[in-house]
Amino acid sequence: MDRRTLDTSPGLRFLKMHGLGNDFVIIDARAHTSGGAGDPVTHALASALGDRHRGVGFDQLAVIADSQDADAEVTFWNADGSTAGACGNATRCVAHLLMGETGADSLALNTANGRLTGARLADGRIEVDMGAARTGWRDIPLSEEADTVALPLDGAPGAVSMGNPHCVFFVEDAEAVPLADLGPEWEHHPMFPERANVEFVHLISPAEIRLRVWERGAGITLACGSGACGAVVAGIRKGLLQRRVIVHLDGGALEIEWLESGHVTMTGPIAHVFEGRLSPEFLAGIGARIDQ
Repeated sequence: MDRRTLDTSPGLRFLKMHGLGNDFVIIDARAHTSGGAGDPVTHALASALGDRHRGVGFDQLAVIADSQDADAEVTFWNADGSTAGACGNATRCVAHLLMGETGADSLALNTANGRLTGARLADGRIEVDMGAARTGWRDIPLSEEADTVALPLDGAPGAVSMGNPHCVFFVEDAEAVPLADLGPEWEHHPMFPERANVEFVHLISPAEIRLRVWERGAGITLACGSGACGAVVAGIRKGLLQRRVIVHLDGGALEIEWLESGHVTMTGPIAHVFEGRLSPEFLAGIGARIDQ
């Protein structure tokens, strides 16, 4: 079903979805972009919408726009109103929505991290090819040249980019880590000029890990798709993991595989929670004007 053809009452339509408790607001802006109105989302709208008390609340906001050479273009925002280069679980949610419109079992999406492909598996799970992991210090980026397998920092974390920077610590017990204290400290470490997503991992086996995540611009989240990808790549580069790994996050499990091509695939469930509209009064309060 194409949700652009539903009602035309005032306000801005949105959907609420999640992947393993990693929750998203999704705005379909194709009607705006195809009509020449441009993306309706601004920093002010994203931060107001992300407020869990006065807005709707989300870990990330995904905005769907028309694309000339893919099924759609998707941009991501964090709850603090900053932009996010990648969001794996939100990408899986968008892929599910768009494949549902057409009945297709696969699609291509353009993002800030390049062209990503998605597919619906026979068991109903959604798989996304997150593109190539980047491990060069300039690509992550770091503030100075360093060994990205083991940075010269306490705990020797690995560093990876999946379109956003990841700082990955391997520890004895991820459950014991004071994530609320250490997460923001490492997010803002001078080694990461664009800040970092921070992951704490312990090994269950070479094919299974436990992961806890602090996301830049969002804080502690129940799951992080790009973080799971980054953690697996970092673990393989340290010689700790095999190519296909089950990642146990607070909200559930993802299956991550680092292919020989260098691309990383992520597979897991999604859930559609509800649909709604931002009222004209809410939009006016932040200076946003939505004509449709």
